[in-house]
Amino acid sequence: MDVTSVLFYVFSAVLLFSAFMVVTARNTVHATLYLMLAFFQASMVWMLLRAEFLAITLVLVYLGAVMVLFLFVVMMLDIDTESMRTGFWRHLPLAALVAALMAGQISVVVMDGFGKLPAPPIEPGLSNTMALGMLLYTEYLYPLEVAAVLLLVAIIAAIALTLRERKDTKHTVASEQVKVRKSDRLRVVKMDAVVAPLAVDSEGGADGAEGSEGQAKK
Repeated sequence: MDVTSVLFYVFSAVLLFSAFMVVTARNTVHATLYLMLAFFQASMVWMLLRAEFLAITLVLVYLGAVMVLFLFVVMMLDIDTESMRTGFWRHLPLAALVAALMAGQISVVVMDGFGKLPAPPIEPGLSNTMALGMLLYTEYLYPLEVAAVLLLVAIIAAIALTLRERKDTKHTVASEQVKVRKSDRLRVVKMDAVVAPLAVDSEGGADGAEGSEGQAKK
């Protein structure tokens, strides 16, 4: 057994362990961290298969952006894990049966399909990235466009589900701001000038005049 085979079994064992811990972890933050570890081990397996472009894309896109964002969101959310785990053991047999059926179907499709699919013609001298791009945008262009449309629909659905109008939220309407006029915001009121009479003390003098003269003498 060479070094590549040993590394493949090591990476595969860690991948299966981290994937199992994603499902069984009680803490959502720990589950997210195990999922990041699973993605990293999958990228290492792809690196052993000489699919460098896919391995680097998995590390940069999923580990560097998507999973970090998931981790921040999970850490900011106050998730009640106890209520989510209610009835876990009661539904475990049914879930295990469904998982076994899905795994069996995937195994049948994969094992049966590997023997029938011909090797894609790759010209000598092309890199993996160039060969993948040529194959993706020629023979698999229609599935790629369908996947892009599905992702767009998923983004729109996620925005529509999370965009809820709150009663205590203040928002402005741009069309009403454009139509506003000066008279709607400012009103000029004309008022007559009113002069208050001077108060007269018992000596017959005006308090205001004596106060001004006293201040002038000082």
